[in-house]
Amino acid sequence: MDKRFLTPREVADATINAGIKKANLKISSCIGLGILAGVFIGFGGLGNILVTQTLGGIDAGLARLAGAAVFPVGLMLVVICGAELFTGNNLMTLAFMNKKITLSGLLKNWSLVYVANFIGSVVLALAVFYAGILTGDAANKAIVIAESKVSLTISEAIIRGILCNIIVVLAVWMATASQDVISKIFACWFPIMLFVLCGFEHSIANMFFIPMGILLGANITIGQLISNLLFVTIGNIIGGAILIPYVYNKVFIKNEISKNESSNI
Repeated sequence: MDKRFLTPREVADATINAGIKKANLKISSCIGLGILAGVFIGFGGLGNILVTQTLGGIDAGLARLAGAAVFPVGLMLVVICGAELFTGNNLMTLAFMNKKITLSGLLKNWSLVYVANFIGSVVLALAVFYAGILTGDAANKAIVIAESKVSLTISEAIIRGILCNIIVVLAVWMATASQDVISKIFACWFPIMLFVLCGFEHSIANMFFIPMGILLGANITIGQLISNLLFVTIGNIIGGAILIPYVYNKVFIKNEISKNESSNI
């Protein structure tokens, strides 16, 4: 029988190898694939708005669950179709911790991909606005979502960002372990559905939600947009680039190396 998934140690090795490749991507590739990722995550956000608005008049809980169920299509597109997503690329620190990539290589990828994600998200928001897709109650829902995000306190934005990207990088970790498309879909769907349902904060999703709200008339300043993205991004980095990679590096790589060294004595 064919092996259908990788062990955690194998996923760690695969993640390190992926980090090496990402750190060596051409600038044009980082930007192009980063723009696509921004669009892909925005598609999930758009679906979330439409579903929650449609079902909101029936049952608020059902609407929230349905919206959360639609949003994961964004990460599915990133993982399966191929794109560069800043929050997922936070796992590149695993390669950095093992001295497989340099700090400059890591930061080059992050900065290029982050900016490209923003461009893709805003381009989609503009396309949705000028296509007249969000009107009436749907437009009002988008405005409410955007205004609720910029109303978060600094601590709320950071903590929700931490919790969000713990789940996002674990979804990427699970998708890496998966060896077929259906498994990758489910690996993305359940964790991402959970973080949306819980109300955690994803910096790249906010790059779509908040500009979308602004375009539709939300009472939001550029300063509020930047503030939200800054603190949510800090939280995302803590959760996805520090906490999870540190623990998995300690458990699956360093402990394994120590065990092998002991056996050779």
